[in-house]
Amino acid sequence: MMTQQVVNQQSIREAPAPDPMKGSTTNTQEIAASSEPVLRVDNIQGNILSGFNKDFQTLIFLEIENPNAFKQWLKTQINFIATASEVIAFNRLFKFTRKRRDKEGTVKATWVNIAFSFEGLTKLTKDASSFTDKSFKAGLAARAKDLNDPVDANDKPTGWLVGGPDNGKVDVVLIVASDERADMLSEVARILESVVGFTDGKGKALSSGAKITFMEEGANLPPPISGGEHFGNLDGISQPGIRGRVSDNPNDFLTPRQNPENRNQGKPGQDLLWPGEFVFGYAGQDEKAEKLEDSKGGIACAGPSWAEDGSFLVFRRLRQDVFKFHEFLNKTAVNLNTNPRKVSAKLIGRWSSGAPTIRTPEIDTPAMGNDDCANNNFEFNDGGDSPKQVTVNADDCKDNFPTPKFPDNDVVDPFKDATGIRCPFIAHTRKSYPRNDKTPGGIDPKTGQVSIDRSEVTTQTHRMLRRGIPFGPISPSTPDNPQPDIDFVDRGLHFLAYQTSIVEQFEFVTKNWVNNKDFSTEAATNHECQGKLPLGQDPIIGQSNGANGNGDRTRKFFIRLEDNHSQSQCKELTAPEDWVITTGGGYFFAPSISAMEKVLSS
Repeated sequence: MMTQQVVNQQSIREAPAPDPMKGSTTNTQEIAASSEPVLRVDNIQGNILSGFNKDFQTLIFLEIENPNAFKQWLKTQINFIATASEVIAFNRLFKFTRKRRDKEGTVKATWVNIAFSFEGLTKLTKDASSFTDKSFKAGLAARAKDLNDPVDANDKPTGWLVGGPDNGKVDVVLIVASDERADMLSEVARILESVVGFTDGKGKALSSGAKITFMEEGANLPPPISGGEHFGNLDGISQPGIRGRVSDNPNDFLTPRQNPENRNQGKPGQDLLWPGEFVFGYAGQDEKAEKLEDSKGGIACAGPSWAEDGSFLVFRRLRQDVFKFHEFLNKTAVNLNTNPRKVSAKLIGRWSSGAPTIRTPEIDTPAMGNDDCANNNFEFNDGGDSPKQVTVNADDCKDNFPTPKFPDNDVVDPFKDATGIRCPFIAHTRKSYPRNDKTPGGIDPKTGQVSIDRSEVTTQTHRMLRRGIPFGPISPSTPDNPQPDIDFVDRGLHFLAYQTSIVEQFEFVTKNWVNNKDFSTEAATNHECQGKLPLGQDPIIGQSNGANGNGDRTRKFFIRLEDNHSQSQCKELTAPEDWVITTGGGYFFAPSISAMEKVLSS
């Protein structure tokens, strides 16, 4: 469990928690709630829409050896699979009791979810071939070269521990998460025992039809970086809001509308998206709409009819080289006559506390980073018309952190950054979610050229629900004092993300934004480094495979560095190697409860 100190910080970070017995107090007359669907939360797996949000998590990977036997095993496990209705109810109660008592531990739970690779599904049902997402059917390992992952002469990913062509088959992944490690380990033991010692309930030994191919534990990091990742930065801040209700109650929104100035957002800066972006069988976003609030699109369809209420799950095992990253920050800070934490903020777009550099460019503001009514409340460009002020309700967010005026070279509104002076165009925050920047739109199928000038409406069609958690022990290194491990220690992040199009969400973001040196069309006209374009890849998770795929991992990127008294200057930085290295992964499908009952176990 987290310490009392961490609990208090988390309580401060979160917006007011609505009473779980009453729902939100938002006046639905201000919201077009009638157009939003009632989500089938009893049929959707629990980690997708709401997230487990547990301190401890284990991933268990299986290969299906005997499909008929596995179906019988799966049938016995379905009642252990947590639904969205269970997780949503628990999360609401957890937040409410923690706020009231100012401590955790009053309520706790252990959750299990499951997902299948395309190859795994083909072993269980004949119509798996009707899935239409080509990347899901190919698998992550086959897409490694296109994603700029290191590959060998035969385009096979190198250095993978799970999911690679030489690691054994991965047909199934089980996610086990809990508030306490002992409870998680108990549930893991139950699952493992059921796999290797399956019985018919009367003690007669049967085969589960599966074998364990890989297993790894993850956990929320201890203080002082709880809620963060191994480089030392708060993580998972910017998540999409989701339209839809969890019951017939018109106030019972999945994402409470807590921005009093814009009821088309959850918390300030958290745009609401149609659920079909993340779960099949619901309306998604219309990328051709003129306004984000009017962007309801068609029903998301996976192919098979039984795929409704399911979602694609992308898993990436990302190893982090903490010492080399901190060493780069330290050396760069010396060369630029600044401090390493400011260099980190420029590369990430946020300070270690989570405070966005666009709002507090000169120094970290932990109080802002710890307040999710403030830490996501910004745009990069012209935000358009100011939203109308509406009635303030008890559960509404209150942003108590006015952005300080920028120094002498302040030329734009504190909530806008068209020139990339506060948050560089290459910063991880901007690369992975460019908000209302104009960005490349992928390859035009008619011309074969990169299309440009994509708006915020189309940007929102590439969002994902991230459910990652760190693995491995913390490093002794810090940006101020880089320290190598005495012995090599494997640490990093289990990246997990749900979506309804691997091609248009995870792979689009990776290829067209994160790894794309020519990322922003705004930069071509507004950035003082424009004569030195391209600006470069995402310095944190971006990958380069050199010219014509020659394997050169060197990345160059440009930032603007300013001080309190002079105009900013363009600075070129070079990263000679990757700090985040892919060491495994897979593409999976998380089916509904009914699909498991009626199709996959029958």
